[in-house]
Amino acid sequence: MIVMPCAAVRQDGDSQIYKYRYIRSNYGNPLSMEERIKEIMSRKEDHINICLNKPVQARRAHTLFECVNFLNNALPEVNFEEMDTATTFLGHKFSAPLIVGAMTGGATLAKTVNKNLAKAVEDLGLGMVVGSQRAGLYDKTLEETYAVVRDNAPNAFIGSNVGGAQLSKGLSIEDAKKLLEMLDADAFYVHLNPLQEIVQPEGEPYFKNVLSKIKELVEAVNTPVVVKEVGAGISGTNAKQLENIGVKAIEVAGTGGTSYSAVEYYRAVDQKLRLKTEIGELFWDWGIPTALAVSLVRKAVKIPVVASGGIRNGQEMAKAIAMGANMCASAWPLLKPAMTSSEKVKEKLEEMIYGLKVTMFLTGCSSIKELCKAPYMITGELAELITALR
Repeated sequence: MIVMPCAAVRQDGDSQIYKYRYIRSNYGNPLSMEERIKEIMSRKEDHINICLNKPVQARRAHTLFECVNFLNNALPEVNFEEMDTATTFLGHKFSAPLIVGAMTGGATLAKTVNKNLAKAVEDLGLGMVVGSQRAGLYDKTLEETYAVVRDNAPNAFIGSNVGGAQLSKGLSIEDAKKLLEMLDADAFYVHLNPLQEIVQPEGEPYFKNVLSKIKELVEAVNTPVVVKEVGAGISGTNAKQLENIGVKAIEVAGTGGTSYSAVEYYRAVDQKLRLKTEIGELFWDWGIPTALAVSLVRKAVKIPVVASGGIRNGQEMAKAIAMGANMCASAWPLLKPAMTSSEKVKEKLEEMIYGLKVTMFLTGCSSIKELCKAPYMITGELAELITALR
C-alpha cells in the first residue's frame, strides 16, 4: 500500500474515486507498520460500529426463504424432547448444524466480540469462523484479537479466514500456515468479496488468478479449505469450479441479510468519496438470494454446502437444510449480544436451535438426517427464478 503525495491528489468531480484514505500509486513512500496497523484497526472498528448502529440489511432483496414452505405434520409420531439436532461437518461433531459466521478481528472491540463468541460456541458444542485474519500477521496485539478464540474454545470447530484478494496479491503459503497455527484451526476459509473490495475506500479489487491461488492453498495445507462469499452469493458454476480444485465445502453467503456494499457505503460517505458512495448505494442489494444460492450450489456439487446470508431463525435453518444445506451460518444477529457477554450470545444461539427443533417436530423429523428428506414447497419468486435458470 503506497501513499500518494497530497499535491498529486485530484479533487475534481469524477476523479474523486482516487481520493482514498491511503492512495495506491507507483511512487511515494510506503506506509510505516505503525500507520498500517492504525489503518487496519480503524477500519475493523468502523465495520463493527456501522453494523451495530446503521441500517446495513438488504433493502429490497430477500433471502427468498419466505418462498419455501413445509407441510405441517399433524401426526409427527415423535416426542419433542427426543429431537436430535446433532450433525457432523468436515469431521467435526456439532450439537446443531450452526456455525457463527465470519465476523471480526484486528481491533480492540473485535477481541471482546471474539472472546464472547468463542465461549458461547464452546459451551454449546458449535463452532465459529473469525473475520479476515491477515491483520494478525502484522502485530502481536492484532494477533491476540484472533488467538483469543482458541484460548476460550479449546474444543470447538474454529475456522481461519483470509480474503481471495490477498491470495491473488501474493499472500504466501508460509503466511497462510501462520494464520492456521494462530488458531490451531479446523478449517481454512477463503472469502470472496469483489463487491466489498470495490466499494471499500481502501479496497483491493484484485482477483486475477484467484482460483489458481486457492488451488495452491488447497494443495499446500493439510486443513480443509472452505470458500465463502460475503453477502452476494455463490453460483452453481462458481461452486463447481471450486469443487474441481479440491475445496472441501462452499458457504453460499447469499443476498438478503447484511449488505457489505452498505457497510462500505457509510465509510465512503464519511470520507466524502462520491463515486464510491454512489456505487455502494447502487449495489446495496446486489447478489444471489440465499435460498436460490443454496439450490444452485447443491445441484452443482457433492461437497458440503453451508447456507448463510440473512439466516435469522431456526425455521430458516430448517428450510435451508431441507433444500440441501449441510450446515447454516449466522453472524449479524450475534454481534450485539457478543458486545455484552457470552451468555447473551448463548441465548441467541439457543433461540435459533430451539426454533430448528420446533420446525423438526412439526414436520415429524426427529433428526437432521430425516429433516434432509422433509417435503417442502417452493412458490413465488424463488420458483420463478429456479424455473428461469433451468
